[in-house]
Amino acid sequence: MEKETQISAIVSQATRDLLERHVRATGVKKGYLVEQALRHHLQALQELPADVIVHPKLVVTRRSGEAILKQMKSGKATKALRDLMGDGD
Repeated sequence: MEKETQISAIVSQATRDLLERHVRATGVKKGYLVEQALRHHLQALQELPADVIVHPKLVVTRRSGEAILKQMKSGKATKALRDLMGDGD
């Protein structure tokens, strides 16, 4: 059995609320959940190419955000996108 050690981390209130909700709903211990989540995440970072990792939070500048919005408003959906989003008819 591996020796255990305690760590401390500052997380947002929203993250803490999600953790608490999951623990109450499943009965899983917080320490176990955090250990498994960290191991899963760190293993993915080691084994997957960096360009396929999608981070849970993306930050854009005002300028890049406005450019994205402009493209979204003026862009035309491709046939592939229409097929993907269609209802199969």
